[in-house]
Amino acid sequence: MIHKHDLIIVGAGLAGLRAAVETSQYADVGVISKLFPTRSHSGAAQGGIAAALGNEEHDKVEWHVFDSVKGSDYLGDQDAIEMMCGEAPDAIYELEHLGVPFSRTKEGKIAQRQFGGHTKEVIDENGNSKRIPVLRACYSADRTGHVILHTLYEQCVKRNVRFYAEYFILSLIIDDGVCKGLTAFNLRDGEIHTFHAKAVMFGTGGYGRAYRVTSNAYANSGDGVAIAFRAGIPLEDMEFVQFHPTGLYPLGILVTEGARGEGGYLVNNDGDRFMKNYAPTVMELAPRDMVTRSIQTEINEGRGINGGDFVNLDLTHLGAAKLKERLPEITGFAKTYAGIDPVKQPIPILPTAHYSMGGIPTDLYGHVLADEKGTIVKGFYAAGECACVSVHGANRLGTNSLLDAVVHGRRTGKTLVKYLREAEFSPLPDDAEKKDREMFANLYGTSSGENADKIRLRLKEEMTNKCGVFRNEKDLNSMLDTIHELEHKFKNVHLSCKGKVFNTELMEIIELGNLLEFSDAIVTGALARQECRGAHWRTDHPKRDDVNWLKHTIAFKTEKGIELKYKPVVINKYQPQERKY
Repeated sequence: MIHKHDLIIVGAGLAGLRAAVETSQYADVGVISKLFPTRSHSGAAQGGIAAALGNEEHDKVEWHVFDSVKGSDYLGDQDAIEMMCGEAPDAIYELEHLGVPFSRTKEGKIAQRQFGGHTKEVIDENGNSKRIPVLRACYSADRTGHVILHTLYEQCVKRNVRFYAEYFILSLIIDDGVCKGLTAFNLRDGEIHTFHAKAVMFGTGGYGRAYRVTSNAYANSGDGVAIAFRAGIPLEDMEFVQFHPTGLYPLGILVTEGARGEGGYLVNNDGDRFMKNYAPTVMELAPRDMVTRSIQTEINEGRGINGGDFVNLDLTHLGAAKLKERLPEITGFAKTYAGIDPVKQPIPILPTAHYSMGGIPTDLYGHVLADEKGTIVKGFYAAGECACVSVHGANRLGTNSLLDAVVHGRRTGKTLVKYLREAEFSPLPDDAEKKDREMFANLYGTSSGENADKIRLRLKEEMTNKCGVFRNEKDLNSMLDTIHELEHKFKNVHLSCKGKVFNTELMEIIELGNLLEFSDAIVTGALARQECRGAHWRTDHPKRDDVNWLKHTIAFKTEKGIELKYKPVVINKYQPQERKY
């Protein structure tokens, strides 16, 4: 079956829905999602969305820009960061007018809280300039992503956006350098469908499911990134994977940074607030990569709780009323999944794979780029976590993720409106579904073979141990060997369920192929990058090396394996300096 729309958006998270709101007034828009749209992973974002509104104390866009550049460990492109932070206030007020129920100050303004790495400049008693935490994260209790997601979905329904829920994308249709659509299969009946469009936009999210412990939803298997890679699109900065400091032990469910923004303490087995040893100025509100390494160091050196692989997040001093008002979701999670009442007991936490700084390379307006020179792929766009603009560089600041998704979804939508006014439907190739049908026939035709669950579990375990918070050459080489071994086994994977209706085993096998596809790019980039920068921490190369590595990694899929090229970082105002907090 062939479906035809002016624009097909893949992914119904914040980036995809914000683009759909922007474009649906001018074009026929279809949105494909492997889930029902309001189950998209954007809904799991808790703590807030950054903007220098200055509602609760003086703030400046310039300060937000500097914090984002510094937080990125100077790998973020400064023109992109300036544009994102500059557009942030308007983007927030637009969300408010669309109906997002933000928490409020006593004056009725959008409430804001502190988050790690966000600071303002002050002058001390000696006349010296220093930076201290600032209230910059706009929030709705600890359900910020949830309420924005639902509001944007309602606006899409109002604007007659066509949703294809529970469709799983299989491949892009790129012919003569032009993106003409894609193929997907309907989970409800297992049938392959072709989607013909003037333009395709990916808002498919991140790839945290490559790791054993992750805050990511089960759906975050990096499908869009892997599918673009297979279609000949390079991937940028894949080695930079952020581990959030506070995942609920042992599951890795996100415990929002807002808990520390509200005054929570990180405590080791000795009862010490150990962040004073790592970031004495901002303590628990240091950037995520620093807090994560600090926690992992405490655990590795035997100061985890009772010698275990977790420390405590103590909120007991905040009181029941504040926890009920500001952090109700976290209170509920802790009770449900850990049997802990945060009013009375500290929450056990450990680092958890959380955010993907790398992804599909794009320019500032959402165009997907075909190479390190900036060649645009006509008709193909991306925004949100699956895209790399790069506004996050080597490490993303908390609350810049929702901002990235909303601002770039909005901006890419505006770009698409201009493109669609003049674009024509290009004819589809005759064999658009051929490779996908052959893949399905091979899977359904197997009577024996490799077990997908065993491949998946081994990949996740070894990625966590060998390409996680800390890395070294020996482990990364071993991880590459493992991936290549698992890729070979995957070619003979066995599909035991032969049904068509909601065949989740089939979906999980295709997801596993995607995990293997981009994990190769993560490890290859990490092995090549011989330095420490942001979330990429090489214990055998313990310093940042701006002379050799102040550049973006661009990974290409070739017949001989992954080939790496590089492109310069855009630096227009802030020169790299040592990160101290």
